[in-house]
Amino acid sequence: MERELALEVIRVTELAALAASKWVGRGKKNEADDAATGAMRVMFDSVSIKGTVVIGEGEMDEAPMLYIGEQVGNLQGPEVDVAVDPLEGTNIVAQGLDNAISVLAIANKGNLLHAPDMYMEKLAVGPSLVGKVSITDPIEVTLGIAAKALDKNLSELTVMLLERDRHDALVKSLRKVGVRIKFLSDGDVAGAIAPAMPESGIDLFVGSGGAPEGVLAAAALKCLDGELQGRLMPTNAQEYQRCIDMGLKDPYKVLTMEDMVGNEDVIFAATGVTSGSFLKGVRYLSGERAETYSLVMRAKTKTVRYIQSIHYLPNKPFLNDKKEQC
Repeated sequence: MERELALEVIRVTELAALAASKWVGRGKKNEADDAATGAMRVMFDSVSIKGTVVIGEGEMDEAPMLYIGEQVGNLQGPEVDVAVDPLEGTNIVAQGLDNAISVLAIANKGNLLHAPDMYMEKLAVGPSLVGKVSITDPIEVTLGIAAKALDKNLSELTVMLLERDRHDALVKSLRKVGVRIKFLSDGDVAGAIAPAMPESGIDLFVGSGGAPEGVLAAAALKCLDGELQGRLMPTNAQEYQRCIDMGLKDPYKVLTMEDMVGNEDVIFAATGVTSGSFLKGVRYLSGERAETYSLVMRAKTKTVRYIQSIHYLPNKPFLNDKKEQC
């Protein structure tokens, strides 16, 4: 993939974030998601790729756009796999809370995992713990290894996970060991990336969340020299068969970084919708302008760019067309 592509795709997440931001605090998560998805799709038309959506908003009969298998881009560039979450944190936007982002990842064709829409058990770490911990170990063992590797007492470790009833037993184990816990209400892409961002103060991300979000997080962690291990959690025969149909011969195997994002180049981009731990949200300014904050990374070069942009909204036809719907 050409390096210029990294700067092209940031315009895609920017427009999606701008579209979603009009719905912050309005209590309408579906409308926010639809706005972000429509904007992302429109902007993809200007990107020089022959892209195939491998992680999107659902199957063709479930999602009118950015569905799995949809072709995106202007068809004049490299063949690539595309993973998108136009609005990661629909509930966050509806409630006016922090940490909503628009996010995508791009890799050479055949490299991104076609992750089924189900839960995935996850263990995400930063560079200092890569190759030293395993998702197959009891959490107590993992924490002991992490504390030793990071030269910290167990009480000094900070573990992040989604605040969900399904994590009650895991939380009890974490409390028993004595580590600090930081809960997320939503948004486990940002959560899984956090251990590889030194300023976050997070040492590990654990627990279960969406499998598609796991692949997106793995793409970011590859750019940051971090690691995500995953294990799908099919709950019935139908979900098990869906894994098989998507090419996963053993749905319960531990998924490595190579399984999820391949061993070639990956580009990851995100734009904040509402302010969070590593990106500020959309901010509206005078003179019909808006400010966005984005992050774009490339695995090949390990370059991490933070981009602050000022947008003149009358020059965004898609946003103007949708104005009356808000």
